[in-house]
Amino acid sequence: MSIVFRWLLRVAAGLIGFVVVMVVLIYYLAGQSLPDYDRTVRVTGPSAPIEIVRNNADVPHIFAETDPDVFFGLGYAHAQDRLWQMTIMRRTSQGRLSEVFGPQTVSTDRLLRRLDIYRLAAQSVGAQDDQTLLALNAYSAGVNARLAEINDDALGRGAPEMFLFNAPIAPWTPADSLALVKLMALQLSGHASDEVLRARVSLMLDDPARVSDVLPDAPGSGVASLPEYSDLFPGLPRYAERTGTQRAPLTPVARRGMAGASNAWTAAPFRSAAGGTLLANDPHLGFTAPSIWYLARLELASGGVIGGTIPGIPVVMTGRSDKLGWGLTSAYLDDQDLFIERLNPDNPEEYQTPDGFKPFESRPSIIEIKDAPPITLTLRWTDNGPVLPGSQYDLDAITPPGHVVALSWSALSPQDTSLSAAMAMMEATSVQEAIRLNEAYIAPAQNLSLIDKDTIALKLIGAVPRRDPQHQSQGRMPSQGWRPENRWQGRMPYASNPEFVSPTGGILGNTNNKIIERPFPDHISFVWGDTQRVNRWQRLMQTREVHTRDSFIEAQLDPVSFTARSLLPLIGADLWFTGQSAPDGTQERQRQIALSLLADWNGEMNEHLPEPLIYSAWLRALNERLMRDELGPLADEFKHVDPLFIERVYRDIDGASIWCDVRQSAPVETCTDMARLALDDALYWIGDTYGTALESLRWGDAHQAAHDHPVLGDVPILRYFVNIRQSTSGGDNTLLRGLTSGEDPAPFENVHGAGYRGVYDFADPDSSVFIISTGQSGHFLSRHYDDLAQLWRRGEYIPMSLDQDLARAAAVGTTILLPKGE
Repeated sequence: MSIVFRWLLRVAAGLIGFVVVMVVLIYYLAGQSLPDYDRTVRVTGPSAPIEIVRNNADVPHIFAETDPDVFFGLGYAHAQDRLWQMTIMRRTSQGRLSEVFGPQTVSTDRLLRRLDIYRLAAQSVGAQDDQTLLALNAYSAGVNARLAEINDDALGRGAPEMFLFNAPIAPWTPADSLALVKLMALQLSGHASDEVLRARVSLMLDDPARVSDVLPDAPGSGVASLPEYSDLFPGLPRYAERTGTQRAPLTPVARRGMAGASNAWTAAPFRSAAGGTLLANDPHLGFTAPSIWYLARLELASGGVIGGTIPGIPVVMTGRSDKLGWGLTSAYLDDQDLFIERLNPDNPEEYQTPDGFKPFESRPSIIEIKDAPPITLTLRWTDNGPVLPGSQYDLDAITPPGHVVALSWSALSPQDTSLSAAMAMMEATSVQEAIRLNEAYIAPAQNLSLIDKDTIALKLIGAVPRRDPQHQSQGRMPSQGWRPENRWQGRMPYASNPEFVSPTGGILGNTNNKIIERPFPDHISFVWGDTQRVNRWQRLMQTREVHTRDSFIEAQLDPVSFTARSLLPLIGADLWFTGQSAPDGTQERQRQIALSLLADWNGEMNEHLPEPLIYSAWLRALNERLMRDELGPLADEFKHVDPLFIERVYRDIDGASIWCDVRQSAPVETCTDMARLALDDALYWIGDTYGTALESLRWGDAHQAAHDHPVLGDVPILRYFVNIRQSTSGGDNTLLRGLTSGEDPAPFENVHGAGYRGVYDFADPDSSVFIISTGQSGHFLSRHYDDLAQLWRRGEYIPMSLDQDLARAAAVGTTILLPKGE
């Protein structure tokens, strides 16, 4: 027995020793790719020495004698910190993920190949102005200099992920950067999926008037009646079930409601306490680890520029110079239309046009797949755009037999000069100059907020499609591609894009709300990203005669829900407790406690309070009860509660209270019945998930910001090192926006919000501040992987200064890039 015991001890010790050795080896190999920020390197490409000064937050301040050398330094810094992120984004745009990840990403590659954005990006290189071409080439050379250094010095393949997913890294090119701009446009576009959903709802509901309940228009003038989708395509079944397609791994296509959002507001000097213009901006995107944003300062010949960049793209997207500040919000411009193309019954390689049948423009494309045979696709284009796979957006559910679907989208331009416009704006010296320069901007459409020392402005930038007033569906549902009145007719004049300069009130802002009311086809959009946050923003802006940097920060971080304040009195009108207390431990008692808490609540979605969780669970359960009965499986598409839908139902607008009656039951249920039943549903769910002590609940336990690694985030053990989780305040409809996932088992997980925040004060520019939601580094062993995350969670910022002496005084490392041969 003792011999067996001794051998067991030896085996156990051996296994432990082996594990320790492996951990040390893995740590050593992964640590080889950690960049050394304090060194001198000789590289090929620059014309003179480049200095990259990193402050204690790892923000690079890049100094050089020429602008191309500055962009060389930015490319080098991006590749130092975010090489894995850059290469994965490039592979996504190319439709080449499956070469690394195998069959699981084939559906994503299929879509990107069909959209053909990488080839269009390559064609757009020649459309850029000379200054942008110089910057693109220099930036690419900077990335490639880092790649050469990794290869020459055996620096751990550049990123720890490369050991797990080893694949050759091709040199960076200007087309790669332009492709990432188009990839961002895809991530920020949601109108195609909205068209399909409207068509499916139209097919599902017996009463066409009810479509306006579940997919309500933003407040404002109504829209003329549209044809039913079944009238456009009579061959479709009345009830179109979804195809059951699962969401593809690493897909850049956002789920409904997550295509992009943001906040931005500005104040003129007479509305500023210090007498200078103010701008606050927080763009919203899906959370990842690391964040999509990367802070940087570029010292150009025209002056310093500092703000948020996206690795792979050589431009400051949101930030400031000493003369101009700019911020971005998603414009929700309707720049996508789906077209049902009729195939020639005698030749399926042809489709119908206004002039008869015409051959598809087609070519083969081979997808190489790791550990599987390659797949050959036939890419097809019509006059309207690329033909999409039926699995995308559940197109199979609304496509008649003998037809295919093509996409028109402004981002598919082969002459896309958006990056040239963004590049030129960094050197603009006034609001009017910046507006003029952005005429070259194509996609993704944005509301551009601007300030100089005297002026504030908001301008929609991006190509607005020109549509025929006789368009069958007004771009709201897929339409017949062979009818000339449905096809796009070029681009609207840039001067007609909404523009607001120096308003008399001295305050401008956008929360993705409806910014203009025009009749179709000058309407800009029927679908807007916000009907709620704007109400709270208006109140915060109008309750002060003058604003400061701190009041703008306060608005950015405001967690009060206008939606909760407006909806709770509606849905709980007949439920507030007025009688005797129920016995402890009963469901009625739980309901009384919940209603008592909510009655005294001010709508603040504070992470430490129980009321936000009770309220959110109640609305989610109510939404489910109202929709499931009418929509069946299609209710799964409505993961987030639309406050306008709930308001229409509980105010009985145009008979919308009919949603409260359960069709399958004999009694007629009232909206009060539905509210009571939904509250019980919510309390049962809370009890099973978080316990029955309602007063002890914390919203932050459910509303954790999920900055997950897109590839390693689900790997056991490793996920604890690569994912960044934080308890957060805010919610779906607060200015401190933290959009919830809507997906079980964690429906209130915070997955989409402000990855970047910046506030620029032109009364004292060096008091301007910014922050990102993770850290600068994409290397999970770096202390800069998550060092800014807790600052972001607490609502803190770091300085945004263009003072070179301050940058050098706070330096924790300085990299000198010397031209080879010196």
